[in-house]
Amino acid sequence: MCTLLLAYRAHPRYRLILAANRDEFYRRPTAAAAYWEEAPHLFAGRDLVHGGTWLGITTGGRIAALTNYRDPHAVSKHGPSRGRLVSGFLEGTGGGDAYIEGLRQEDAPYSGYNLLVGEKDRLYCYSNRTDQTVRITPGIHGLSNHLLNTPWPKVERGKKALARVLGGSRFSTEDLFEVLADTAKPPDDQLPDTGVGLEMERLLSPIFIASESYGTRCSSLLLVDNEGKATFVERSFDGSAPSETGVSLDWS
Repeated sequence: MCTLLLAYRAHPRYRLILAANRDEFYRRPTAAAAYWEEAPHLFAGRDLVHGGTWLGITTGGRIAALTNYRDPHAVSKHGPSRGRLVSGFLEGTGGGDAYIEGLRQEDAPYSGYNLLVGEKDRLYCYSNRTDQTVRITPGIHGLSNHLLNTPWPKVERGKKALARVLGGSRFSTEDLFEVLADTAKPPDDQLPDTGVGLEMERLLSPIFIASESYGTRCSSLLLVDNEGKATFVERSFDGSAPSETGVSLDWS
């Protein structure tokens, strides 16, 4: 994931609404969201290079998602795949706070990341760049390639757009996909300086990224209503036309 928007206990009908884009090189082999053969309770897309994932859920109500922390000067070229952090939680049974504590004790040489883990009624966000765990509070939150709610233009734009959608009398999944489809680029003087150069900052600045070799590969939605009914929908952009997959679960 490179843009993740989250409405937690911020809507009268839904306790959780998550909308996220995964950005990656187009050449990287990927499987669309589905139940995993070796873990049939786990529903997620899959990185076919290292076997992990960027966002997933389970039939028992577990949720996990990941964004990379952008810092070209602190990349661990031979470190483990960060996608395993997501699948590791989804395949486990312990709480999100305990899982994060285990990662802190392990101290493996991962490149920078932000990890969202938990269940439908309790979520945590952890960054290995600050070694701090934040329990998600009610409201609208945004996460990109820095820390939770860092006011990058794409994060602020996404949070405001999500608030507008949820503020209406009714909304649809298509309304949420439109938030994730935003290709607007901010002025140069509003761009962050993460060490990748101005041209790359421009390319990475929209919520939905498109270029010759790198861009948004899929958009994902997770909605959990107050009765515990969960809907997960993923729209992939790997082919000539978008394709969708999804699942509905009862987490009550």
